Amino acid sequence: MSRRFINADGYRPGTQNNVAVATTSTAAASSAFGSQTYTIRVAAPAAAFYKIGDPAATPTATSSDVYLPANWVEFVIVTPGQKISFFSATIQTISVNEVTQ
Repeated sequence: MSRRFINADGYRPGTQNNVAVATTSTAAASSAFGSQTYTIRVAAPAAAFYKIGDPAATPTATSSDVYLPANWVEFVIVTPGQKISFFSATIQTISVNEVTQ
């Protein structure tokens, strides 16, 4: 298994795949990541929880999943075709950017 590392100080923003959390009681999921996407950048104006999963079974984030603090940028290693789901106590749009090097 090979590992891919990204220099977070230098990257090329790829496809923007924003996720709008429209209610405070339902999770929202992104579209499937591209065939060459191995890293994503996520940022949210308010705290949220996220879960990454395969496209065959769209993930549904809950308050038990990975915590993303407000105004925090995080780089996450993914597999092409996966999706990300967010759950938040705040209605917001969360920035999901597919990263290339």
